[in-house]
Amino acid sequence: MMSAAKRKFKLGMHSYTLHLSGCGESWGFQSAGEIHAFERVLTLDKLMEFAVQEGIDVLHITLVDLDNDTSPEHLAHVKELSEKLGVELELNVSFNAPCDPRVNATIDQAIEIGHAIGANLVKFSTDVEHGEKLSHSCMSPVAMIQCAKLAEEFKKNLPLIEEYNMKVAIENHCDLWSDEVIWMIEQIDHPLVGACLDTMNAQNMMEGIASCIDKMAPYTYCCHFCDTKIIVDPDGVHSYGCTLGEGSIDLIRVMNTLRREAPPELDTIDLEIEMPLFMYTLEVGREEEIKAMRKSIQYLHDVLDVGIRGR
Repeated sequence: MMSAAKRKFKLGMHSYTLHLSGCGESWGFQSAGEIHAFERVLTLDKLMEFAVQEGIDVLHITLVDLDNDTSPEHLAHVKELSEKLGVELELNVSFNAPCDPRVNATIDQAIEIGHAIGANLVKFSTDVEHGEKLSHSCMSPVAMIQCAKLAEEFKKNLPLIEEYNMKVAIENHCDLWSDEVIWMIEQIDHPLVGACLDTMNAQNMMEGIASCIDKMAPYTYCCHFCDTKIIVDPDGVHSYGCTLGEGSIDLIRVMNTLRREAPPELDTIDLEIEMPLFMYTLEVGREEEIKAMRKSIQYLHDVLDVGIRGR
């Protein structure tokens, strides 16, 4: 068995990293009650070609990247091109996204689409509601009623998941505590169903990032590898997405934990970046997120020894 120190991971990228170019989804507008979509300036075909150029092994994509075209012909084209280019695919869906419904799908729809494009993993955001008082909401009755229903829905779809040998990952998105993710996984109790660990999302539930990572690592089949910069100023405490290695999360310790504790089903580290919007025009913002992506890839290669293509 390979030692934890030598454990290798493929380098993936969540398409949301380039969300200003219309990839992934539009996020963060729910407080204003808005549904928002950035203009698509990068097609999925171009994104896959771009991945090859930038040394990315796996693309973690959404239905937005598929242009919500789930016709058999289009999905077959996507699969064929990904195989031709040697870029693996993972699919990311939500049940009830708060400000971009284009990413929504049911479990069976998502598994069928994932299989059709040749993905080996489908990640689910559950969109569980906890109410306004988050600090003590972990496993609250209102949340657990929703989690129990979701666990039953996943169980109903186990025959399809087994048929396609599809890995399924439930994310601690901006709506689940780590204990809730783990509870659902243990209720479903199937070797193809695990967690998607997002390394920064815990803060959105007022959960500690380090303890969340420690709890979820043994269940992690998928990882959204993010950094965030915590800034305190006279207006309060703020969290801003940033280039990997430049924020407040100790990513070296996170990687050590994943290499040591994560199951073999975790074979890819998906970088994800969310650059602040208020600092740039849209055009400059698109340039900045590509710069941040490239610096993050370099950090993953040189500091964390992640990635296969071109190495």
